[in-house]
Amino acid sequence: MSAGNLKHIIEAALLAAGRPLRVDDILQLFEGTGDAPEISELRDALAQLSQDWNGRALELVEVSNGFRLQVRKEFSIWMGRLWAERPPKYSRALMETLALIAYRQPISRGEIEDVRGVSVSPNIIRTLLEREWIRVVGHRDVPGRPELFGTTKLFLDDFGLKALDEMPTLAEIRDLDRTMEDLFSDVSGPAPVALAVDASTSAEMPGIGALKTDDTDGEVEDEVEQESVSKAEEASD
Repeated sequence: MSAGNLKHIIEAALLAAGRPLRVDDILQLFEGTGDAPEISELRDALAQLSQDWNGRALELVEVSNGFRLQVRKEFSIWMGRLWAERPPKYSRALMETLALIAYRQPISRGEIEDVRGVSVSPNIIRTLLEREWIRVVGHRDVPGRPELFGTTKLFLDDFGLKALDEMPTLAEIRDLDRTMEDLFSDVSGPAPVALAVDASTSAEMPGIGALKTDDTDGEVEDEVEQESVSKAEEASD
C-alpha cells in the first residue's frame, strides 16, 4: 500500500469515527486484508496528515484516547452556533473543585473542603461524576473510609490533554485563580469541535470551551443550603 493511500484511509477513518482512534484501532481497519501496515508506517502517516492540515481550519491532535480531527479553537465560536442548545453554565465553586481534584488527586471531599474553606455541595460531586470528568479511585484508610477522587480519560479528552503532565505546573502558577485561568484557558470561548459528532452528543458532552463559570463563588452550595433551610422550616411547622 502506498503511503498516500494509507494516509487517506486514516484521514477518512478519523472523519467517520466521531471519536478518538488509537493506533490499534486504526490497525484493525486492515485486519484480513493482507496489506496491514507496520506501526511505524501508521505513525509516519499520522505525522504527514498533521502537516497536511497545518494552517487550515482543522487540526489533528492526540488526546488520551488516541488521535482525532477537530476544528481549530479560533473557529469554534462560529461552529458553536450550529447547535441551538446552550452549553451548561458551571459555578466557580465547581471549577475550583475540579481544579483541586485534577492537581491533588487522589483527594477526598473533606480535603477539598479544607483547601477551599467551605463545604462542597453533593451536587458538585454528582455533576462531575455524571460528566465522567472524575471517578472514585479508592478510599482513605481512616474512620469512615472517605472516597478518593481522581480525573478520568474523558476529562483529558474534553480538555484537549494527552496526559495530566500537560497541565501547567503549580510552580508556574501563583494561586488557584491563576490555576483555573491557565488550566481552563479556553473557558471564555467555545471549544474545539470534534468532527462527526451529532448535535445532541455535542450538547451533552461539551469540550472545555463550552464551560462558562458563574461570577458568584459557591452559587451551587448557596442554593443547596437555602433548600435545606427551607425544608427544615417546613418540618418545624
